[in-house]
Amino acid sequence: MKRVTVYFDEDLHRALKLKSAETSAPVSDLVNEAVRESLREDAEDLRSFRVREGEPVLDFETFVASLKRDGKL
Repeated sequence: MKRVTVYFDEDLHRALKLKSAETSAPVSDLVNEAVRESLREDAEDLRSFRVREGEPVLDFETFVASLKRDGKL
C-alpha cells in the first residue's frame, strides 16, 4: 500500500464516511474500489476503440448529404 493525500469536496467526503460506517469498510477501501472500477471502464473503452479503429470513417457532412439524397431528410 502507498499512502497519499487526496482532497475531497466536503459533501463527497461526508458521503464516503457515511458509506464507510454503513458498510463497515474503510474509506480507503471504498476509494480503491472506485478507482479500480474507473480503470476497468477505461480498459474496456480502450479495447472497444482498438476493435473499431479499422472501421471506415464517415464524416457528418457526408452522412447528412446521404440522408438527404436518400429522401430521409
